[in-house]
Amino acid sequence: MPDTVLLCYCSCPDAASAQAIAEALVGERLAACANRLPGIRSIYRWQGEVTTGSEELLLIKTTGGRFDALKARLLQLHPYEVPELVAVPVARGHEAYLEWVRANAAG
Repeated sequence: MPDTVLLCYCSCPDAASAQAIAEALVGERLAACANRLPGIRSIYRWQGEVTTGSEELLLIKTTGGRFDALKARLLQLHPYEVPELVAVPVARGHEAYLEWVRANAAG
């Protein structure tokens, strides 16, 4: 549904890439807001090996109607071969805030 507010998770390898991605997505109105959470530690399997690394997590707020464009742009900007992008629909929230997200992620 195009008006559904989505909370998207995206891990980035460093502050510079997280900042660049967040600024592009918000600047291009693909997202209303992106929060940077530094200092996360990720443990994951990559190319048959278990790897641990420092990352920065982006929490990106957008809408269902903007998700495909956001995804395409994020894949252009992200340095990882297979970037994390997980979108979770927001079931409930402060309606004024959800309307703000809808208005500011409008194409």
